[in-house]
Amino acid sequence: MTEAKKSVLITGGSRGLGRALSEALAARGHRVVMVARTEGPLLDAARAIREGGGDAHALVADVGEPGAAARIAGAAAAMVGPIDAVVHNASTLGPVPLKPLVETTDEELEEALAVNLVGAFRLTRAVVGSMVARGAGLILHVSSDASVEAYPAWGAYGVSKAGLDHLSRIWAAELDGTGVRVLAVDPGEMDTTMHADAIPDADPATLARPADVAARLVTLIEQAPAPSGARVVAATLSPAGAL
Repeated sequence: MTEAKKSVLITGGSRGLGRALSEALAARGHRVVMVARTEGPLLDAARAIREGGGDAHALVADVGEPGAAARIAGAAAAMVGPIDAVVHNASTLGPVPLKPLVETTDEELEEALAVNLVGAFRLTRAVVGSMVARGAGLILHVSSDASVEAYPAWGAYGVSKAGLDHLSRIWAAELDGTGVRVLAVDPGEMDTTMHADAIPDADPATLARPADVAARLVTLIEQAPAPSGARVVAATLSPAGAL
């Protein structure tokens, strides 16, 4: 267990990396607020953590909706107190099956940007004032190698994640000296529903387990070993608790 318990807000918390990270943090004594759009799986995930002795709260919301950020920030603070860290994990691939930009509609690109980029901006803006006032906090953006590599047919997702990387760097520059740290992390390819939707023929045995990646992200949240503004590859981190 860790001595300094944190209140952590995690979007996309009902499955995949978001759920695994919520489980890992709660197991180490942190308080987690899990945000997702679909109520059933989210409630089940939070309930399972509580039954295991963890402190987990479910908050049904769509980060891509205008106005959602203020509601999420207010409700989360009411549940667990001031937010010490926010993990921007909620993502959408855009059109599935994946298709080239020339076939991508305006609405499909706009949805990817709304969830993956604009939603993260709005939620950071809603929580960062309290962090600055307390002189401490962490903003963690979950990125992707698609933000730095131009993969055909990954246009909507890749563009949104590239924007998220640069948003992270700008926040870090503007918050320099406040005590609030901002990081982006590339989790690598994981055995998740999203990956299966994108690449149905991928061999799950070649992909990382979300729980293993989550253990590495806990290190970022508890220790923030990289300088603010950095883009970190999860595979280079030691799992929390490792010798």
